[in-house]
Amino acid sequence: MTTPVVGIGASAGGLAAFEAFFSAMPDDVASGLAFVLVQHLAPDHKSLLTEIIRRYTSMQVFEVEDGMKVEPNCAYIIPPNRDMAYLDGKLQLIEPAAPRGQRMPIDFFFRSLALGLNEVAIGVVLSGTGSDGTLGIRAIKKAGGMVIAQTPASCEYDGMPRNAIATGLVDYDLPPSEMAAQIFTYVARTVSSPLHTAPAPKLINDDALHTIFIMLHARTGHDFSQYKPSTIQRRIERRMALNQIATQDDYIRYLQQNATETDALFRDLLIGVTGFFRDPDAFTALEKEVIPRLFANKPSGSLVRIWSTGCSSGEEAYSFAILMQEHLERVRERYVVQIFATDIDSNAIATARSGLYPASIAEDISPERLARFFTAEADGNVYRIHKTIRDMLVFSEQNVIKDPPFSKLDCIVCRNLLIYMGGDLQRKLIPLFHYALNPGGFLFLGTSETVGDFGDLFTTIDRKLKLYQRKDTLHDRHHVAMGRFLPPRPTLETTYPRSAIKEIDPAKLPLRELTEQALLKQFAPAGVLVNARGDILYFHGRTGQYLEPSPGEAGVSNILKMAREGLRRGLSTTLHKAHSTGKTHQNKGLRIKSNSGFISVNITACPVTAGSIAHGFPMYLVILEAAPQSDRDTAQTAGPAETGGHIDGLPINRDVDIEILRQELLAKEEYLQTAIEELETSNEELKSSNEEMQAINEELQSSNEELETSKEELQSVNEELATVNAELQNKLADLSQTNNDMSNLLSGTGIATVFVDLQLRLLRFTPAATRIINLIQVDIGRPVGHIASNMVGYTSMVADVQSVLETLVPKELDVRTEEGKWYTMRIQPYRTIENVIEGAVITFVDITEMKKSHELLQEAHDQLRLVGVVRDSQDAIAALNMRGDIISWNPSAQRLFGWSEEEALTMNIQEMTAEENREHELETIRSVAAGSMVQYETIRLNKEGQSIPILLTATFLVNNSGSIYAMAVTQRVTQGRIQA
Repeated sequence: MTTPVVGIGASAGGLAAFEAFFSAMPDDVASGLAFVLVQHLAPDHKSLLTEIIRRYTSMQVFEVEDGMKVEPNCAYIIPPNRDMAYLDGKLQLIEPAAPRGQRMPIDFFFRSLALGLNEVAIGVVLSGTGSDGTLGIRAIKKAGGMVIAQTPASCEYDGMPRNAIATGLVDYDLPPSEMAAQIFTYVARTVSSPLHTAPAPKLINDDALHTIFIMLHARTGHDFSQYKPSTIQRRIERRMALNQIATQDDYIRYLQQNATETDALFRDLLIGVTGFFRDPDAFTALEKEVIPRLFANKPSGSLVRIWSTGCSSGEEAYSFAILMQEHLERVRERYVVQIFATDIDSNAIATARSGLYPASIAEDISPERLARFFTAEADGNVYRIHKTIRDMLVFSEQNVIKDPPFSKLDCIVCRNLLIYMGGDLQRKLIPLFHYALNPGGFLFLGTSETVGDFGDLFTTIDRKLKLYQRKDTLHDRHHVAMGRFLPPRPTLETTYPRSAIKEIDPAKLPLRELTEQALLKQFAPAGVLVNARGDILYFHGRTGQYLEPSPGEAGVSNILKMAREGLRRGLSTTLHKAHSTGKTHQNKGLRIKSNSGFISVNITACPVTAGSIAHGFPMYLVILEAAPQSDRDTAQTAGPAETGGHIDGLPINRDVDIEILRQELLAKEEYLQTAIEELETSNEELKSSNEEMQAINEELQSSNEELETSKEELQSVNEELATVNAELQNKLADLSQTNNDMSNLLSGTGIATVFVDLQLRLLRFTPAATRIINLIQVDIGRPVGHIASNMVGYTSMVADVQSVLETLVPKELDVRTEEGKWYTMRIQPYRTIENVIEGAVITFVDITEMKKSHELLQEAHDQLRLVGVVRDSQDAIAALNMRGDIISWNPSAQRLFGWSEEEALTMNIQEMTAEENREHELETIRSVAAGSMVQYETIRLNKEGQSIPILLTATFLVNNSGSIYAMAVTQRVTQGRIQA
């Protein structure tokens, strides 16, 4: 038993759509359906979708595990970082092969769903960006399933639904709340039971099918009566289910009353499922075995012609063109490649001509080919084929069944078209392809198609991949007359001179054929193969005594012009009778003038039926032979031959029976009657042609009037556009001037400024801001939190900006950069003229100098406090900066060493140190201040140069920012006296 599955694909904004979809589903309905949800999920984030969906439905909801069986009345959620496929009633999880950002999980699942369920597959495309799902719904429609897309107006993000609807394959576009009811109705009509085990009974009989075919033909001009009945039956029954129609009579009435339904049925019958490089093995064989042979015997600069029939939306034709371009690049020679791609679906041809395809084609095309032959557009959601490939193809709307084919082709690509046609139609198309191909041309069919009974027309190159090569057969019973494709020709366009026939070495012929040829040369009469106008196609035997070249310029050889004197009238009459009746006619005893005198000749004209069928025009064999003695005797009377007089330039005997003259007169009358009939026929044809030319002239006049009207309308529109363009130019100039003023204002102030929108995405910034935050021009549009900054110890910018946007209360704080510069950062809302909050403005004002001044003041303040403390101390205390310069000197130091405070402030501590300790004095003091040494004994020199033993202690002085700016040094005499 097979459970119908509803595949639901969504991306951004999908959560609200899921909620609306399941909230509208009645809790008391046991639908018998399974629902599988495929959403774009972050690969490193645990999904909460399963818990959320459970709130809106009474069905069981599962996060899919590999191999999980699909049960009715259940919902299944794809897990993060996995692709999912439907196979034999189970859901299989697969590690994604494509990199993040290029994955198409919805397409992947829809394709597997179509392959596994056919007409029971249902695809739903909900809110999301991009084009994921577009290729998947093609597969579902191909299988006969149903497709629903969310109405773009109800989407938070309408990219995916719009791309799906643009294919023309969507059956319904509905808001999510109305989808469930439509799905239940469709399943109830297409499936015999919720868990159906057998196909529904046949709803359309042959008479009803014939009626529908007539209506389709009247509406579209296309005949589907020779297509496979089973395919047509399924498509019609599907349309009946979609429109909730139960009987064939009701559906026929519905078609009669709704022309749009006829168009919809026509599109359903033409569903073309195609793709780039579909069946990779077949295209690999094509690339290696066929394409090099297309160019093998062609000189550089020659033309290669290819016909892609039933091209649908063009993917396969473009794939062939890409292979051709790659080959041209490898051989590095110039050829002209012309690919004719045809289909009867005008919508598909329009898509192919545009050369625009969804981003999901990346699954079918290698990254190298995607980069070389496609250009990403519309934020990467659409790819456009390169102009070099597009210029190779000519797309046109054509019905291969009734329209004239292309000719002189090197290759025909006809994949997955014949499988929809009946056997009779296939038997007509294969010989047609043989006719259209050049000798040695190639035919490329789909994997389920063959040339059938026409193996004598094609050589099989690869039976599995269905690659064939045309055989060079001139006479074949399968050749079809091209009259139903080509208009009647007034003259034969091509003659076949004897020299064009390939001579075969007699030594290589079988003995039987050698014998037959010898007999033909000895006993067969002379013969000439001609068409209805007498143009010569082939000579057989010795015809020189009956025919001779006509004077004048050499041209098309005609048997009537080459006939010797006395032969033309009889030959013309005999050939005309054979042509008009289609039967063999003979004319005996004609007297003609030859090189050696007058001879009697018998003429026989017989139609060549096989040749007419093979070459597409009637052919006749004219047999010329000398008349036997009995025939000559009947042409004259017995008696002495007395000569006298002439008739028509021929000498006659006086005793010639009057019957000979009567026969000649009858022959002239017949010839005259034949000429009159041919003239009347020509007059009728000319009259018909004249009427057609008049009709064409009227149509051209009407078209000319329409073009004149269109020209006037275009001129009017052009004037309006010119006016609008001028206004826009003025506005653009004003905007440019304003933008320049603003840019100069922001740059001139030197204040670093950053503008962000409500989603904290970067809008613009001034050059000064790049010294604080690592910004470049391409960062515009990125979230500001994703950009690294040079600020030290400050990581809450995003939170602070968000707080300002929520409370509308400006925030200000001081920040420091890695360069040691200080800035006052001010965050305030961005208000429009209409007082609407559209983001935030972050400004940075340089306060480095202010900070330095503050620190200096603080140090001075600390020094003043220190002076006040140490001035009354009994110990000699001095304050040194980090270079050892004395910056403070108390009275006890003055009494001990003799230098006044004014003198000491100009000195370095090393100048007061004994020479043996002077080199390491400052370093030692720093070690004591850092705590490496508790105290230090040294020798000082007083003002008079006397040595004083000193016990020294020191400590660092630190400012408010935590930086060391000086050292306080306490010095005591160790022996209580001064040494000399």
